[in-house]
Amino acid sequence: MLAQQIVNGSMLGSIYVLVAVAFTIAIGILNFLNFSIPGLFMLGGMVSWAMLAAGWHWSAAIITALCAAAAVALLVERLSYRLMAEGDPEIPLVSSLGFLVLLENLVLIRFGSDQQSFPALIPDFNIRAAGLVIGGAQLVSLLVAVALVAGLSVFLKATSTGRRIRAIAESRETATVLGVNVSRLIPQVFVFSAVFTAMGGILFAMNYQQASPFMGEVVGFKGVAAMIIGGMGSIWGAILGGMIIGLAEVLSIHFLGANMVNITVYGLLLVILIIRPQGLLGASLTREKL
Repeated sequence: MLAQQIVNGSMLGSIYVLVAVAFTIAIGILNFLNFSIPGLFMLGGMVSWAMLAAGWHWSAAIITALCAAAAVALLVERLSYRLMAEGDPEIPLVSSLGFLVLLENLVLIRFGSDQQSFPALIPDFNIRAAGLVIGGAQLVSLLVAVALVAGLSVFLKATSTGRRIRAIAESRETATVLGVNVSRLIPQVFVFSAVFTAMGGILFAMNYQQASPFMGEVVGFKGVAAMIIGGMGSIWGAILGGMIIGLAEVLSIHFLGANMVNITVYGLLLVILIIRPQGLLGASLTREKL
């Protein structure tokens, strides 16, 4: 049923939205493609799984996973972004990729390469409406993603810290002249990005009831694709791109088979880049104001 596949695609897209927003925060504010983001996604799933397996309450497990991702993001900011920002612009990018490899291998050494069975945190129930079936975990994922993105949008537009962050995105030099403490705000940007990413990893593990050291790689690529499709630097573009990627993936499986998923998703990315290189909501090839 096509309508059911659209519902499933929207639920999957909500996870891609969180990853795409994390990349967008890094690009739109810092002009930095942070390749450690897939590793933070993986940490969200694996750390929460490890805490649950140790008998922790689900709330403590999730908070611990988010804090672990935030701590690693601060390390990336200090050791990759801040120390190397004055040099060649490719160096922080490669350094962040090194963090991804390091995180994956540390988790691999500790837990092995097997997929781990993630416990069901949401009671097994389905909501049925007009012939459609929505799983409890799917619904929670969608609501959490919507709440996080809406909260971020309000934060950026309605708070003084959010306005200072937008000033940095507009022009770091101008923001500094106006008295904005850039060195203090940038770590906060990394933490916001980490929380979005790690929560995406937790929701992914919760929906598919599995976690592994390499779970972030495929989703990370899809998040980058979603960001580019929507328009680099645009939060609303990241939302649109994430939903498009989720729908394209699910509909491709339904109509063409699982083997065609990557061809469909990245083929769509290629077509959009040819037709509209700045992305669907990108105003220009330069960074868009958040």
